[in-house]
Amino acid sequence: MTKKIFIGIITICAISVIAAIMLVTALMYDKSVESAEKEVKNHALIISSAVERLGDDFLESSDFGDDIRVTWIDQRGQVVFDTEEAPEALENHSDRKEISEAFEKGEGSSSRYSKTIMQKTINYAVRLKDRSVIRVSSVHISLEAQLLKVLNPMLLILVVVVVFSVLAATRVSRNIVRPINNIDLAHPDTKKSYKELAPLLEKLRSQNSKVSRQMDEIQSSREQFGLMTESMDEGLIITDPKLNVLTCNTSAKKLLGAGAFTEGQSVYALNNSEDFRRCIMNALGGRRSECILRTGGGQREVIASPANSIDMVCGLVVFIMDVTEKQELETMRREFTSNVSHELKTPLTTIYGISDMLANGMVKQEDVAQFGGNIRSEAERLINLINDIVSLSKLDEDSAPRENESVELYSLAEEVLERLKLSAEEKGVTTELTGEKVSLIGSRTILGEILYNLCDNAIKYNVSGGSLSVKISHIPQRAIITVSDTGMGIPQQHIGRIFERFYRVDKSRSRKIKGTGLGLSIVKHGVMYHNGTVRVESEAGKGTVFTVELPIEKKQ
Repeated sequence: MTKKIFIGIITICAISVIAAIMLVTALMYDKSVESAEKEVKNHALIISSAVERLGDDFLESSDFGDDIRVTWIDQRGQVVFDTEEAPEALENHSDRKEISEAFEKGEGSSSRYSKTIMQKTINYAVRLKDRSVIRVSSVHISLEAQLLKVLNPMLLILVVVVVFSVLAATRVSRNIVRPINNIDLAHPDTKKSYKELAPLLEKLRSQNSKVSRQMDEIQSSREQFGLMTESMDEGLIITDPKLNVLTCNTSAKKLLGAGAFTEGQSVYALNNSEDFRRCIMNALGGRRSECILRTGGGQREVIASPANSIDMVCGLVVFIMDVTEKQELETMRREFTSNVSHELKTPLTTIYGISDMLANGMVKQEDVAQFGGNIRSEAERLINLINDIVSLSKLDEDSAPRENESVELYSLAEEVLERLKLSAEEKGVTTELTGEKVSLIGSRTILGEILYNLCDNAIKYNVSGGSLSVKISHIPQRAIITVSDTGMGIPQQHIGRIFERFYRVDKSRSRKIKGTGLGLSIVKHGVMYHNGTVRVESEAGKGTVFTVELPIEKKQ
């Protein structure tokens, strides 16, 4: 502020001096021009009167000096006498402004400015009785030239003024700013400052009070938040967009097996495993991500969710839960399911064969045809269930054969849709396959199951006359499978659970639709087997879109 006042004072002083000098010069110039015009006019009147009495002898015998130029023009505009040039060398002057005015009115005047020599020529003409014209011309210095003449004195005055202004501005600016700089912002006093600042200081005092209350409230909230998070058995981490930890409770450090750690460090200082890093990076990309970590002799489920603000991620919220017991129970359940399914597969296959004979009329038609058809239908359902359980168990236990072959997804999708052609026709669902040929390294069997289950669900849960669309595409290093339908859709409250085993959105309706309830679980684990991701977008009554992203080269 002091600098601005200082510069302002000097600038105003300099401009004022320059403007005053130019104004005085202009006024003096106007006066000198007016005086010069009167002088030229007087010369013209005197000389014309003398020529009237004495004739051209007066012109020839007179010495008019270097200040004025006398020209005698006859009534035709031809020059008959000139003090500077030979008359015959001069052109006709009848078109000159002052000459034409003299011919017409008896007297005429004009002025002409030359930018080259920065001079102004003043002309005055008087008509004689014989209608000839005497013209007197005088050269007068221009305003620009006059300003140049006073330039040196003006610069000297300007230097003096600037020096004086610097001294004055320094003192004045300091005196002006001193009371402002001395204001105590924490406890502003209106009596010790300018009256004009009183409203601002009052508002500042009010704001200080408000900020103090808010800081107390924030501190209280932080303490409450700290007590709540510290009492949690689950770990909680909150980071900024740069993955620096804003808050982290003790449970998070314990569950992740972190040693010495302080807030403000990178979240990777808590755990730097590959799975944890991938989970964090997926969340930072805007997608909710989960992973299981093995730390401290147990298993921890990490759920990382992005904190979105409009169209950008402004931070992450990470929950860590001890799922050791849950995972052990899940492992036991998977083992049980696997054992039971293997034990039941042989007798159920036999039931299927017998029911097939009954359905084909190999026994009495009136007694067994209807029952035989039901037995075959149920047996087929059970076999499908067992097959799904076996497939899911293999995926869970990571015991599925490691097939590393090149799989072309477009042709695989064609095969799947061909297998489902009859089901689609019975339902009245039209199918469409679009996109491009995309190949990746993986298991053709598992990829076929992923496509089959997604397309099968899209047909079974579609409406009569609906449509199923499959699109194969890719982005750099990732293949994309998109399966969309126009079916009944999935309510939002169920979307988070549809990949759970045996979970059904509408249990009463699902009984009427053939299926094991394991299709989407197989899809999820098949995608995980290929280190990919699957997401779903749906709206009840309008249809569902499943999007599967798979790396082109599957990591082992």
